[in-house]
Amino acid sequence: MRTNILNRMLMAALFSTLSLSEISIAAEGQREKQEEHKREQEEKRQQRKEEHQQEWDQKKSQQDQTDQRARQQQQQERVERQSEQNQKQQRVQQDQRRDRRQQEQQQQRLSQQQQQKLIDQQQQRVAQYRQHLEQQQSLAQQNAALLQQQKRVAQYRFQEQYLERVRQQQVQLRDNRFDYDRDPYFYTAPIYRYNRSGTYYQTNEYGAKTLRQAVNYGYEEGFRAAKADRDDRWRGNYKDSYAYRDANYGYSGYYVNRTDYNHYFREGFRRGYEDGYNSRSQYGRVANGNASILETILTQILNFQNLR
Repeated sequence: MRTNILNRMLMAALFSTLSLSEISIAAEGQREKQEEHKREQEEKRQQRKEEHQQEWDQKKSQQDQTDQRARQQQQQERVERQSEQNQKQQRVQQDQRRDRRQQEQQQQRLSQQQQQKLIDQQQQRVAQYRQHLEQQQSLAQQNAALLQQQKRVAQYRFQEQYLERVRQQQVQLRDNRFDYDRDPYFYTAPIYRYNRSGTYYQTNEYGAKTLRQAVNYGYEEGFRAAKADRDDRWRGNYKDSYAYRDANYGYSGYYVNRTDYNHYFREGFRRGYEDGYNSRSQYGRVANGNASILETILTQILNFQNLR
């Protein structure tokens, strides 16, 4: 009897120990799961933190690039504004110098005999120029026929536009009633000299302005002629253009000899053609579709020397 009781007590103790062991094992497993879950949560938090940091770094980098571009743009705008201001200041100074020269010219009027000599030369120039324009018509027709034969459509169109501008100029010349007595060119003393083909010539501000116009018009027409040859995929040759050989656009027959005007027109034309054909801005620039020669290049071409 005692033995049975003792056995039951031992068995109960054994079962109790096993139960406690199982409970302990289960609790340990639960703690491991909790710790693993915590680690997973921590890893996820760390990953999200790193992703947020990367996003922040990327946004900051983009913002820095945007700020840098904005600073560069502002710097470029400041440089351009400064350049424009310098150019305006230079133009103002040039205008002031011209005004002073004109005032000096008015104070140093030519004699009646000298004025009459200039008027006689002028009338002779105008008469010769009108005859020359009539002779140029047949040459223009021959060149137009050649362009059509060569199927140079763009160059043919350019020549027609050039001739139309010259024709409008002829109409103005024919209808012009020139007043020699009131034109300051004929009583203003020369203030410049210039060298062409080894010979020096003198002129006043009005003649100098006409020669400047020759270079400017030449550059514009040369640029247009080059664009036409490029559109036609034609080899570059500025001397091949009728406008270069004619070189009369902008000339009215007044103030300077036609040979002088033609010479400086061609000087501008050659440079305009080279810029236009090679798509560069070595001698001029293009703004709003209009080509114009640089003032520094214009000054170099004319190379006026002050007489006083």
